Amino acid sequence: MASLINIGMSGLGAAQSGMYTLGNNIANADVESYSRQQNVQKTKGGQQVGQVFIGTGTTLADVRRVYNAFLENQLRSTTSLSSDASSYLNQITPLDTALSSSDTGITAALQSFFGALQDASAKPTEDASRQLLLTSAQSLAKRFNTLSAQFNQQNSDINANMTSLADQVNNLTKSIADLNDQISRVTSISGQPNDLLDQRDGAVRQLSKLIGADVVERDGNYDVYLKNGQALVLGKTTQTLGVEPSATDPTRMSLILNRGSTKMDITGTTSGGELGGLIRYRKETLDPALNELGRVALVVADAINSQLAQGIDKNGSFGATLFGDINSAAAISQRSIAKAGNSAGSGNLDVTIKDTGKLSTSDYQVTFTSATGYSVRKLPEGTDMGSFDLDDTPPPVIDGFTLSLNGGGLSAGDSFKITPTRNAAAGIDTVLTDPKRLALAAPLTATSGAGNKGTGVITQPTLTSEMDIYDATQRSQLQTGLKYSTPVKLVFGDEGTSPQAYTLYDAKGNSIGSGTIIPGQENKLQLSVPMVDGSGNSLGASFNFEMSVSGAPKNGDSYTVALTGAGSADNRNGQSVLDLQTKSTVEVGANGKGISFTDAYAKLVSNVGGKAGQAQMDSDATSALHTSALDSRNGLSGVSVDEETGNLIKFQQYYTASSQIIKAAQETFATLINSL
Repeated sequence: MASLINIGMSGLGAAQSGMYTLGNNIANADVESYSRQQNVQKTKGGQQVGQVFIGTGTTLADVRRVYNAFLENQLRSTTSLSSDASSYLNQITPLDTALSSSDTGITAALQSFFGALQDASAKPTEDASRQLLLTSAQSLAKRFNTLSAQFNQQNSDINANMTSLADQVNNLTKSIADLNDQISRVTSISGQPNDLLDQRDGAVRQLSKLIGADVVERDGNYDVYLKNGQALVLGKTTQTLGVEPSATDPTRMSLILNRGSTKMDITGTTSGGELGGLIRYRKETLDPALNELGRVALVVADAINSQLAQGIDKNGSFGATLFGDINSAAAISQRSIAKAGNSAGSGNLDVTIKDTGKLSTSDYQVTFTSATGYSVRKLPEGTDMGSFDLDDTPPPVIDGFTLSLNGGGLSAGDSFKITPTRNAAAGIDTVLTDPKRLALAAPLTATSGAGNKGTGVITQPTLTSEMDIYDATQRSQLQTGLKYSTPVKLVFGDEGTSPQAYTLYDAKGNSIGSGTIIPGQENKLQLSVPMVDGSGNSLGASFNFEMSVSGAPKNGDSYTVALTGAGSADNRNGQSVLDLQTKSTVEVGANGKGISFTDAYAKLVSNVGGKAGQAQMDSDATSALHTSALDSRNGLSGVSVDEETGNLIKFQQYYTASSQIIKAAQETFATLINSL
């Protein structure tokens, strides 16, 4: 009878243990990292009675953790991918909105500027339309400034987020190492600690949200490695992450792996998780977009300033610049960044823009091979741009810019990061405040002689000698020459001869050139005028202009070409500025073909918009993969409250049945005692 009681007692214990386990499952149903547990029972050894063995009940062999390593690894991998894609999407979405919105983007501001320019060109003598043009120019510059500030704020946010995320990674790796230690000690004495194993898997999964990592199980421990193969956790030891200003660009934070006495920059090899998404976004989208925005700002300022300099303002003076000098002392000094660790007392590099049409959206790495010799690589692809020397005269133009030394000497090994366009959108501003100084009129105006008798018709002259706004000597000389070497007179000879001759006379009546036309046809004349100063002394150069003559001038018919006067209703230079909307001014090749700055900005919007669309698809796809992996893991290891409740009723019935065995044993034993 005692054996029957023991059998009943073992059944009671097994049923009770089952209810404990099921209750624990139900209580932890909402714990993300919890793995469902199951009781594993086995029979006790039987007792021999005669020729047979009679069972002696059951015993609890194990509380098994329902777990699949493959599904858990799949979940970690998809968690990392989904977090990376989500982080990238969260960053690029506001950038895409800012660039494409009519309230914040450049397109609407450019349209407003050129609309105001068209009004001013239609009414060149009206001050109100000129003032509106100045206001539109100021709005355009502020729009560039605002967008650039938003881009730079994103970079600052990324720097701060990297610091916070690195701290979180370090906390998690320490937790994983501590759990490795606890699990090793408990396992060697008491078997597998299911709850500690779940906590460790949960910590690794949280780590995968922050940074891409691989897990290798070794002797019951988890060794955690970054995707580049560097270890974060080895058993009970850890290596920490840190964030420091980049050695080549202090405005960008780098991710550093602290390996005891040494440090390793792992920014370029980090992938996966939120950190990977932030770094990928900064490298693939933010920095190129900031450079492209800066290039557009440089081309806009340079092209408009250069064209306005070719004209005459309402006061009768030569044109003034509308936007600030793109090669101001501050601007050229801020386009290079010295690498940390350059030789003591080394100087800096000044970067001067020579041709905005040749600028790219890349940064450059300049490495000195001697005190003056250097090599240039285009970033990030590392394209070799050649080797040069600071003593070269004239300095070599590299993708539209030149380099010169500012300050102390340099040594072999010194390095600089060149950012020709990065800060341009932040620095663009309007410097013209007087609307009368807007040069909407062309510099030269032709008039017909009062006594002309023929049918000759001329077009207004076009100055083909352009003023270089960045060469003060050339600009001053040309302005002086135009002022004191005009007016000039074009006088035609006998119309009875074909071709008909003409002579060009200077202001003193001296012949300075001659040529012929075919009467009755359109004849394009390219004329050159020797320049003199205010004292009549030769400047040693000429200015050139062209005009067309059609019809049939009579003998003695003349046309005078003079500097456009004050208050002119001429708007030809204003029209030339309007033409910049479609003129090739960006990415201009050797053949002169390129795109306009309006197309360049549209290209930027399109590129970012395309990346934003791809980011959305990537986020949706990786989210679906993560959901599928989570469902697969939860389908095996997750807790189903309905299923556990059903099993709980089953174990209640087991408990009741086992108690009946004990009751039957007691009654049988009592009957036996009473019968004696």
